Amino acid sequence: MRLTKQTNYAVRMLMYCAANEGHLSRIPEIAKAYGVSELFLFKILQPLNKAGLVETVRGRNGGVRLGRAADRITLFDVVKVTEDNFAMAECFEDGVAECPLVDSCGLNSALRKALNAFFDVLTEYTIDDLVKARPQINFLLGLDDVRRPKLAAVPAA
Repeated sequence: MRLTKQTNYAVRMLMYCAANEGHLSRIPEIAKAYGVSELFLFKILQPLNKAGLVETVRGRNGGVRLGRAADRITLFDVVKVTEDNFAMAECFEDGVAECPLVDSCGLNSALRKALNAFFDVLTEYTIDDLVKARPQINFLLGLDDVRRPKLAAVPAA
């Protein structure tokens, strides 16, 4: 299984916002930190916002912040928003498989079990876990150079 570039950068965007806690994060700053285009991040922002993983604040001093506390956003939350398809084999896709064993195949069963184990592991890790695992994250993302007034805390959901 390989996650898309969209999922990879969605997690990175959430990590940036978590590391920048108490401040609004701006897409140009996030794009610069990761060396990716702003347009690509804006495309990722839409499904994250719709799912409540981030909040956007419009206006001249606007930006992005986490939609809930970093310790309440799991990697599975991100993956289910950003990935379109979890079909590991043709037989996972509805109505596509022509194999006569599709409903009683050992491979199908094994792959479903593996996929569920993958989801279980993703559920165990939060954005907060990823940020706290890297004490130097603010330095690495250039956040130490950006000093802005603090915002009110994100309400607990």
